[in-house]
Amino acid sequence: MTDFATSIDRLLNQIRVWEQPRWNQDDRAARTYALVQRLADLGADAEGRPRREVPREHDMILPDQVRVLADDLLAAGASDELMAEAATAVDELRATLNK
Repeated sequence: MTDFATSIDRLLNQIRVWEQPRWNQDDRAARTYALVQRLADLGADAEGRPRREVPREHDMILPDQVRVLADDLLAAGASDELMAEAATAVDELRATLNK
């Protein structure tokens, strides 16, 4: 879980200060929303409930959505395997945002 929490903190430190023009570059908003949805899906899996689509809000809300869904996943008591999958998804997004 520590790896996931660390990965989330690093991602949020990177994106929480972005203004709209930065979100518009290279599909960054769409890729971050894909992570939001992935975290929601993993949280649903961890809690044994059906997956649901996360509403697509304004780009500037994406960091908040990431934070809330990450906290939900941490609170769900997900398996080490799910947490590793989540950490990998976060790290992969960070890597593509740095390019």
